[in-house]
Amino acid sequence: MSPANKSHMRSSIGFDMLVKDVMTTNVITIQKFENVMAVADILASRNISGIPVVDKDGKVVGIITQADILSVVGVRKGQTLKDLLKHMLGEPLPERKTGDIVGDVMTSPVLTTTPETNIAEVVRIMDEKKIRRLVVVDSSNKLAGIISRADILKAVLRKLK
Repeated sequence: MSPANKSHMRSSIGFDMLVKDVMTTNVITIQKFENVMAVADILASRNISGIPVVDKDGKVVGIITQADILSVVGVRKGQTLKDLLKHMLGEPLPERKTGDIVGDVMTSPVLTTTPETNIAEVVRIMDEKKIRRLVVVDSSNKLAGIISRADILKAVLRKLK
């Protein structure tokens, strides 16, 4: 393959791949009445950064992330080490979420995408919104999967090889 052709492939690769080809379909879910600390344990033990929150019918009602849980203890998104050190020394931090159950601290509504969306659009949304994952839903708003930056990176590397 000539360098020009390889360059073209790189520029169009995100438009050629769809979410359904890249997303994780075996997704852990929780409901909004679950205990936040139990969810924190799941996130830590499974090394994942967010879990979709679904209702009894499997429809997505939110997402709970590491950042949401850290907010409960006073750490908010985008804080610096300096902010955290000030907090450790007793200075209060604003925008603290409170509650013991997922419904109290989850992010809702959650940004979603569909299985038919191309990867370039997903990357644009993630970059614009400064998020690490998107929940994938079907036309009934039922969970179909989740797509993360890591999923996209793995798929792009496979395609380029």
